[in-house]
Amino acid sequence: MPTMRAEAIATPVATNTFTAVFERADEGGYCVFVEELPGAISQGETIEEARENIKDAIELILEVNRERTLKGVDESRVIREQIVINR
Repeated sequence: MPTMRAEAIATPVATNTFTAVFERADEGGYCVFVEELPGAISQGETIEEARENIKDAIELILEVNRERTLKGVDESRVIREQIVINR
């Protein structure tokens, strides 16, 4: 009798590109926001720290927005399609 192997189904990973705007804070460090994503704001003592913090903020905003958008949606009636926009 042949053995059956479970195969993992890969979940598509989307790559997004955003524009982070860094500004020196008067009290030291950097403030950063994302032009394309209202509400994505963070800070850090260095640009590197601010960059990592804004990445976390972007991920959280996208996750929450996705959950809110799909709340109450009948998943059996959904068609998902990736849209690519080049500017």
